[in-house]
Amino acid sequence: MRLVLAAAAALVVTTPAMAEDLTLEAVFGSPSLDGPSPRAMKLSPDGTLLTMLRPREDDRERYDLWALDTSSGEWRMLVDSEEVGTGAELSEAEKMQRERARIGSLKGIVAYDWAPDGQSLLVPLDGDLYLAGRDGSVQRLTDTAEGELNPTISPKGGYVSFVRDRRLYVGALGEEPQPITPIEDNENVYWGEAEFVAQEEMDRDTGYWWSPNDDKIAVLRFDESPVQIVTRTSIGAESTSSFDQRYPLAGTENVLNELWIVTAVDGTRVKVDLGDETDIYIPRVDWSPDGQTLYVQRQNRAQTALDLFAVDPATGTAELLFTEKAAERHWINLTNNYRFLKNGGTLWWSERDGFGHLYLGGPGSWRQLTSGNWAVDELQGLDEHNSIVYFTGNKDGVLETHLYRLDYSNPDAQPVRLTELGYSHGVSMDKKATRAIITRSAPGQPPQHYLADTGGNRIAWIEENALDADHPYAPYLDSHEASRFGTIKTPDGTTLHYQMILPAGMEDGKRYPVFMQHYGGPLAQTVRNGWTGALRQWIVDQGYIFFQLDNRGSANRGVAFEQPLWRAMGGIEVRDQKLGADWLKTLDYVDANRIATYGWSYGGYMSLKMLAADPGTYAAAIAGAPVSKWELYDTHYTERYMGDPREVQDAYDAASTFDGFEKIEDPLLLIHGMSDDNVVLDNSTAMAAALQKEAIPFEMMLYPGQTHRVEGPGISVHLWTTIMDFLDANDVPGGPAE
Repeated sequence: MRLVLAAAAALVVTTPAMAEDLTLEAVFGSPSLDGPSPRAMKLSPDGTLLTMLRPREDDRERYDLWALDTSSGEWRMLVDSEEVGTGAELSEAEKMQRERARIGSLKGIVAYDWAPDGQSLLVPLDGDLYLAGRDGSVQRLTDTAEGELNPTISPKGGYVSFVRDRRLYVGALGEEPQPITPIEDNENVYWGEAEFVAQEEMDRDTGYWWSPNDDKIAVLRFDESPVQIVTRTSIGAESTSSFDQRYPLAGTENVLNELWIVTAVDGTRVKVDLGDETDIYIPRVDWSPDGQTLYVQRQNRAQTALDLFAVDPATGTAELLFTEKAAERHWINLTNNYRFLKNGGTLWWSERDGFGHLYLGGPGSWRQLTSGNWAVDELQGLDEHNSIVYFTGNKDGVLETHLYRLDYSNPDAQPVRLTELGYSHGVSMDKKATRAIITRSAPGQPPQHYLADTGGNRIAWIEENALDADHPYAPYLDSHEASRFGTIKTPDGTTLHYQMILPAGMEDGKRYPVFMQHYGGPLAQTVRNGWTGALRQWIVDQGYIFFQLDNRGSANRGVAFEQPLWRAMGGIEVRDQKLGADWLKTLDYVDANRIATYGWSYGGYMSLKMLAADPGTYAAAIAGAPVSKWELYDTHYTERYMGDPREVQDAYDAASTFDGFEKIEDPLLLIHGMSDDNVVLDNSTAMAAALQKEAIPFEMMLYPGQTHRVEGPGISVHLWTTIMDFLDANDVPGGPAE
């Protein structure tokens, strides 16, 4: 194994602050120790206003709508969520949509949409819709008991649209919208919504798409009738509710999808012909810039092929343009990294050379724009007039994400990095790619947000979030320790990256326990040169070494790095994490008998597999909201990696946490929210029953009313106190060994 250590840049504080002990109450309280955390930053169509959602200082989970004048630099609140809102209860459908978007705990304004003329904004709030003017005026558009889902303003600004009671409503802006899709006798039929797996797994949260000319709308119609009913019990503090949820378990039937093109004025419609095969996914739908063609992506159930169709909106006739095929023993990773150009060309993202890169052209005439052993992360902007594409990627190192510019008209052009090394970046650009909103952070710098030009030069701070004496985190800086990054080699020579944080004031000759956090699953990268929040520092303050390792199967390392998960979850990830634990035990400052491991969701699944696979390696494990059996999880996620259990049941049996669970002998804490509709509570209760049947001791903490994200100021304090009490009671306390 080869060790490469790099300590992240130290924190710099303008003015010293009085040192205080970091507490859980401070970590999860208000204001956030991360500093101001704006959401949904957008530029008005004319670029004169930059709008965002900002949390209140006294309530980090309630957001209001603010605007920054990009000329004067003056801030003002456009919509006060407490003053305008009614406090009405959200519909169950909207609650579930928010849960899918991982914003279920947020309050106030959580989304908004600029009108194309730049004079107003559509603001959903407490189940109704409001139209906010640039001058701060607010007009209420709807006042109903039913919620309005997926509201938007049409591209030319002529209409407002939304879904209500399984139908799509459209109306001229300022007028009463009317339904333009039919009443369905079958209560399992929905128009204009995204089905469960689209929201949860495909990064598609809508089921309708306006044409750029405001005349037509592509509308998804799906029928949930074939989908198996799962009775989900939502156990609260004072009551219990049961929901008969249509949940497509792996190996069972999916929804039946149809795509229609509907005329906005009168609701006349034509069905899109996507072929005879009905067991398909429709992950993406887009209009051409001129509105004359509808582009539809069709994915096969096995997720090994992605077809792109060009559809005639007048007839619904579809022409297959090309098919993107997955590598052997791999799958199609869906993205939004594509654009349909005004000249008829296509900018496309593909992993066909083993890494995610950009291509230009069409069938038989593709030209690769980027290449190398690195990945394009997101396509951020396109300037067609100057043939410039902007994207984020990890070309300069897997630990950092940067913004790049590329002249795609020049075959010899190379990507030009526009952001500063030493930070990891998130970027969004306006539609014409004239400006960028850039968010950057480092282990010693909480997220900063600034407005930049097309050269990446900062025009103005949106939120500098300087770590000065007034910053919420300033009182705790004395104990803040830098992150150390390094690599470990696997037996076959693969490089794995890790992050480590050591406690302050470590004593020579003393050995310290390790809090080893892991996720382990696909589509995620946990080791980054970015801000990770105050919680990890609190763990370190308790006397633990914090450690995490990105095993094979995690994201942004290419096809070969992901492939070991194919039909073999719970295998390579477990072995790689043990490699990390074994390496830790070689360090003279690590207590080899006190390495605790913790994971949530896929990480919780990993905790169970790790204890069963390697008894005695870990002193204790915490499994939060774990998947215990992959047949209990949804089709689109699970079958992408594991295949269909009706065809490869042996693979599912081997991946199950029940395979070898009887070998668990180390202390285990199971944690689960009792209203989890993602990884349902059955996963943990089934494991608990199996452990009890074998008389294997374990501990369990359940949270009434909590979903997949067990969180909240008081709840989070209780959660982490429970975890630390568990470790202390099982001989894994913080601090050096006596």
